[in-house]
Amino acid sequence: MPVLQTDQAGLLLDGQPFRLLSGGLHYFRVHPAQWADRLHKARLMGLNTVETYVPWNLHQPRPEQFRLDGGLDLPRFVELAAAEGLHVLLRPGPYICAEWEGGGLPSWLLAEPDIRLRSRDPRFLAAVDDYFRRLFTPLLPQLASRGGPVLAVQVENEYGAFGEDTAYLEHLADSLRRCGVDVPLFTCDQPSDLERGALPGVLATANFGSRSAEHLAELRRRRPDSPLLTTEFWIGWFDRWGAGHVVRDPDEAARELDELLSAGASVNFYMFHGGTNFGFTNGANDKHTYRPTVTSYDYDAPLDEAGDPTAKYTAFREVIAKHAPVPEEPVPARGPKLALPPVVLTESAELLPGAAALAPAAVRSPRPLTMEELVQDFGFVLYETVLPAGGPVLLEVEQVRDRAQVFVDGQPVGVLERENHEHALAFTSPAAGSTLAVLVENQGRVNYGPGIHDRKGLLGQVLLDGAEPAGWSCRPLPLSSLADIPFAAGAPTPVGPAFHRGGFEVAEPADTFLHLEGWTKGNAWVNGFPLGRYWSRGPQRSLYVPAPVLRAGTNEVVVLELHSAHRARTVEFRGTPDLGPTGE
Repeated sequence: MPVLQTDQAGLLLDGQPFRLLSGGLHYFRVHPAQWADRLHKARLMGLNTVETYVPWNLHQPRPEQFRLDGGLDLPRFVELAAAEGLHVLLRPGPYICAEWEGGGLPSWLLAEPDIRLRSRDPRFLAAVDDYFRRLFTPLLPQLASRGGPVLAVQVENEYGAFGEDTAYLEHLADSLRRCGVDVPLFTCDQPSDLERGALPGVLATANFGSRSAEHLAELRRRRPDSPLLTTEFWIGWFDRWGAGHVVRDPDEAARELDELLSAGASVNFYMFHGGTNFGFTNGANDKHTYRPTVTSYDYDAPLDEAGDPTAKYTAFREVIAKHAPVPEEPVPARGPKLALPPVVLTESAELLPGAAALAPAAVRSPRPLTMEELVQDFGFVLYETVLPAGGPVLLEVEQVRDRAQVFVDGQPVGVLERENHEHALAFTSPAAGSTLAVLVENQGRVNYGPGIHDRKGLLGQVLLDGAEPAGWSCRPLPLSSLADIPFAAGAPTPVGPAFHRGGFEVAEPADTFLHLEGWTKGNAWVNGFPLGRYWSRGPQRSLYVPAPVLRAGTNEVVVLELHSAHRARTVEFRGTPDLGPTGE
């Protein structure tokens, strides 16, 4: 494969002028059986490169474990890109933002109470060095210098918005070089943060989504001897719970792209295809108020969440054709979609009584332990203690991370939400010896800014009428497997959190969308595959179900409803998504 070089006039590939036309495509947000399809559609839009982040937290779930299998088989993804004739930009972090849980930083780092992430803290740097070594040892053959498609590797990610420690960035660059990375390195920052996040001798690139000529002129002024490259050309945006679905006019985005390409710059669309925050992997923002990101990462991208071309795909393809060759093949057609009659969920299992079957290893502690202390990444923690007396009780929690449902003897008495800055709840205890249970959901670790030190559970003091309880039972519920849920048929609709299961038949698998009208909040799985979170507050009102998750014949859907299921307990698989009304 050709080797990338940088020159004042632009990028060079084997000494020849090269315009990088790239698009973001995160392998970890796309079912692996669909990687080849998405890569093919990238080439047909006129792209010659794809870009991907690398989520450290999924690849190294524990310090002693490292995964490159299944949906995390990055070497295979890179090989598929090469087979499609595409180059690759690799962005391994260690921090990636990406509206991803914790910005990709593993939660086990936060088990150290005073660790300083994205810094020269020796504990953090040692973990990063180990991560880079484990990641790049099998990836070295994929570097362009060794015949592979990986043209360049990013150092950190928008570091100028977080800090300005050049020595920290130098350590990361040196660590990559020690691991054998000998292709060009680059940094990316928003124009105002460029100097803080830049590294001498490393290509500096800018991120923006509008005012292209202005930002490129600023980049040229600051870096007169470097190529013009925007690593994140924002052509859409992400959604958060409780707001509207964000869209951007295709013609307006295409005009900005034309302006950028007319200036001779190279570009990477963020995103070309967004995909989905499957399971519990969405991140959150916290600028004085905690705001979790939704499950869909559609991003109003040229390929929608199901991989179908949008109006933006066609508009961008036409602009690219003005500046570079575009394949003569037509715009790909939309894929088939599946619609089914309503599915009744006939079996149920209450969460609180069945918690021991899901996670028998409860931990006794004088205080509530955080998820990180419980060696837990995602999901829920169930905290239980004994109420010392009957009568009115005031529960006070110093920090709720992120949403706590409170129960007395199994009956719901209230909710405390971090997003609403809630810390206290009053209720009545029936009698001495009653059980207080607090089910806490990790709604996504903060992925941007100083809030990335985001530990989960009940933090700080927890008081009952001003006094600390005698002790707590802390039970981690990661819900990484549903195999041990004690489902039963014919039971009345449970009050409170419960799993509900139903079966449905499929003649021929195809993409579909799970709609949960009448349900309140929770998670859903199809054939054990975690589709993600739903929440009636919106904007998102459906969950994407990739065709490879389904099978011909009998299939299974499981819904964890955290409040109360509606009496009919039905869900629907429809051929169209509902990402909610647009606007902020």
